[in-house]
Amino acid sequence: MEANTNDNNNTDTQAQQPQMQHDNNSRHIFSKNRNYYTISIYVIATVVICAILLKIIINWTSTVSAINQIISLLSPFLLGFFIAYILNPLIRNTDEKIFNNFFKLKSSSVRKALSILFVYLIVFGILTVCIVVVIPELYNSILNIYSSIQDYYNEFMKFINSLNKKYPDIDLSYVTNIVEKNSTNIVDFLQGSIATILPVIYNTSRSVISGVINFFIAVIVSCYMLIDKDIMSTNSKKVVYSFFKKEKADSFLSTVFECNEIFSGFIVGKAIDSTIIGILCFVFMNIMQLPYTVLVSVIVGILNMIPYFGPFIGAIPGAILCLTVSWQDSLMFIILAIILQTFDGLYLGPKILGDSTGLRPLWIIFAISAGGFVAGIIGMFLGVPIVAVIAFLCDRYINRRLAAKNITTDDFIVSHIHDDNKKADSDADNNTNNKKSFRLFKLKAKK
Repeated sequence: MEANTNDNNNTDTQAQQPQMQHDNNSRHIFSKNRNYYTISIYVIATVVICAILLKIIINWTSTVSAINQIISLLSPFLLGFFIAYILNPLIRNTDEKIFNNFFKLKSSSVRKALSILFVYLIVFGILTVCIVVVIPELYNSILNIYSSIQDYYNEFMKFINSLNKKYPDIDLSYVTNIVEKNSTNIVDFLQGSIATILPVIYNTSRSVISGVINFFIAVIVSCYMLIDKDIMSTNSKKVVYSFFKKEKADSFLSTVFECNEIFSGFIVGKAIDSTIIGILCFVFMNIMQLPYTVLVSVIVGILNMIPYFGPFIGAIPGAILCLTVSWQDSLMFIILAIILQTFDGLYLGPKILGDSTGLRPLWIIFAISAGGFVAGIIGMFLGVPIVAVIAFLCDRYINRRLAAKNITTDDFIVSHIHDDNKKADSDADNNTNNKKSFRLFKLKAKK
């Protein structure tokens, strides 16, 4: 009886084991698994992103319109951020060198407030001078150019007639017919454009008022950004450290800091350099009594912001404007432009900028060309710091990849030296063998 009972129990146990195994497998399949959750989130995110991109591409016109509306809405804040970004290095230097080192103020908040007030007073003072002095002078210069167009035309026609009288064998009727045929339209267009500009200015007065309001809002926003700079920086770091591990967060923030140093260092340094060149051009043009001093100096200073090509682009319109008065003035301005750009390239630029971008000349030319193709004059200026930042990021990434493989730059240099040494040794061996063979040849010749 006991044996039969044991056999029945064993039979029941064996029958229950597949059922229990099936239940365990079912529990294992439907149990929580972080890997499954992660894969599901990635799949859902990928599908959502692809759907959004597809909708953006299909409705591209409405997408561009929506982007323009968002940019127009955020334009005061974007402009305020740009103003704060440009003025931040000046405020930092004013805080350290004037109010901390010179006046010995201990309160950091007081130093910051005084630095912001000091820098904004200087900037608004410069803007006031430009509005009161420079802009009317520019307007008068443009009016003089327009009003003298007819005089230039009359002088040119007198010159052609004098050539006809002096050299009757030369037929200049073709040139005279072309000038007389097109001069009326050209003169009417240029002189009438002033009357056309005035209604345009009047019709766009609302846009000007809106732009002025946005500018003052941007100034206020930039002030608050500069005041709360430390708080915003701390909050940004909290966000980065909350999403990434400490090592990756440290590396990310270090990279952002160095990219900011490259970008802001170039922009601020180039702005200071171009301002000095524009002021020097204005001073020397007044000393040399050249025409259109303000207009030409503003053009030279602004276009000097473009590396390499900017000085040449700025010198061309100045030379043309001076040529409208006399060729002697144009020649003197060209000599002045060459001297200023030589001084800027050899002394002033390296003194202010140094090697802020770290780019070779070939890459600078590429950055200027690509930026000009994409965004015109502004792109030619911003292309250099953008390419410098991209080059810095690529260089850091490549160095990390090499470090992970235990390869350093010295290995390439050493291998290059070894190759050169081997080549030199082989050349020396070849020379020795050649000398030996030459000696054997001489011995054989003597025999």
